[in-house]
Amino acid sequence: MSERIAVCPGSFDPITMGHLDIITRASAMFDKLIVVVMNNISKHYTFSPAERKEMIEKCVKDLPNVQVDVYDGLLAEYAAQQNACAIIKGLRAMSDFEYEFQMALTNKKLNPNVETLFLTTSAENMYLSSSMVKQIAGMGGDVSDFLPEVIYDDILKRISSKN
Repeated sequence: MSERIAVCPGSFDPITMGHLDIITRASAMFDKLIVVVMNNISKHYTFSPAERKEMIEKCVKDLPNVQVDVYDGLLAEYAAQQNACAIIKGLRAMSDFEYEFQMALTNKKLNPNVETLFLTTSAENMYLSSSMVKQIAGMGGDVSDFLPEVIYDDILKRISSKN
């Protein structure tokens, strides 16, 4: 039987407790989960791809079947290169679904061998986004409940230095 591999893509700028929840749950469903830092040309990033990768690695060090990678190309192509059978996407609200559904159909057209699985976020993370965390932190608000403790200081240092 072949290894069941899934990819969990995102910009992770920075990784939040919501992301970590989806990653943890997805890792229990597959033999190997690759969290892949992707580049979205319509976004402006606070952290470099290498910094985001390093932060995620710190957060998933206790999940032995999770590896972290960076890719700057088509997700469907990356999934094929990794022999992945699934793409894992987290959904917060119905507004996420419309965009993600369109992307899932596109990825299926580009790579018929991969399925997209949607995991709904836990209720306590429904409102959480990296952008919101950066905005709150940038204005001096407490984001300790939103970020993994192992990267909290790194994120605050960077965001406060920008202000």
